Amino acid sequence: MKITFLGTGTSQGVPVIACGCRVCTSANKKDNRLRSSIMVSGTGAGNIVVDTTPDFRYQMLRANVKHLEAVLITHSHKDHIAGMDDIRAFNYFQQRHIDIYASEFSQEIIMREFAYAFAEHKYPGIPEINLKTIDSDPFDVNGFTVMPVMVMHHKMPVLGFRFGDFTYITDANFISEEEKDKIRGSKVLVLNALRMEKHISHFTLGEAIALAQELNIPQVYFTHISHQLGLHDEVMAELPPGMALAYDGLEVELP
Repeated sequence: MKITFLGTGTSQGVPVIACGCRVCTSANKKDNRLRSSIMVSGTGAGNIVVDTTPDFRYQMLRANVKHLEAVLITHSHKDHIAGMDDIRAFNYFQQRHIDIYASEFSQEIIMREFAYAFAEHKYPGIPEINLKTIDSDPFDVNGFTVMPVMVMHHKMPVLGFRFGDFTYITDANFISEEEKDKIRGSKVLVLNALRMEKHISHFTLGEAIALAQELNIPQVYFTHISHQLGLHDEVMAELPPGMALAYDGLEVELP
């Protein structure tokens, strides 16, 4: 199983429009971050993408993705669903609908935001989407079992996902003990770590580090990173062993 980090930035991405801070003007490619998304490949289920960000089209081109089997949606905020229209390219070349796995609440927003895709009389060339409802129970994607992990993004429920020994959590600032039990035993964990300062709906880097240590995961990557966190190389130098900042294009392989 291979995980490709398609994007590791927060909702504005990095660099931020019109910002002249030293992170946004950094020459280090690891300081350039598209909106957060991953692709899980080689599971037997093909390519599974988590979230269709506003950068989805470019992420697919940059990673040279030629086929897509399914999309999992963590939640319905714009930076996680806005690129869904570009699924239509895969519809055309694969000649089939693409399965979109999402909670009932996220589906309501998707159907509102992309109403033309669900209209009774459809315009030619629209994205062809097959919505599949998920909740707290494990579900299968082409025979591969995925475990949802419910987290809280301030007052909004968000789904993380465990794929075998790999767990992906984004947009969270609280995880219950029951849901932590679903994460324990993972070999690799991805957590959001927005910035150093407290935030109403995201873990800070310190909070993410503390949670990773509590869960005792051997390898942890931090994602959904703001330009406010600091330069990639400087933050990396201060992280505990077994922890790292994810960056766009990073690939992680598990047995």
